Amino acid sequence: MGFSGTEVAMVGLLFPLIPILLATLLLRWVRSIRINSEIQIEQNKEIISLLKDLAEKK
Repeated sequence: MGFSGTEVAMVGLLFPLIPILLATLLLRWVRSIRINSEIQIEQNKEIISLLKDLAEKK
């Protein structure tokens, strides 16, 4: 059983796409981490502010 030219061409097209897909997934992952870090920084600032308010009341 042999492979036709179109089957070989389709497999040949997939290999150059793999690095592009991996780079896209990596960039998406890094963006997600960055957004979550920014949210966490804002939450930490709010917590510090609330703790300072509590310390001033006592």
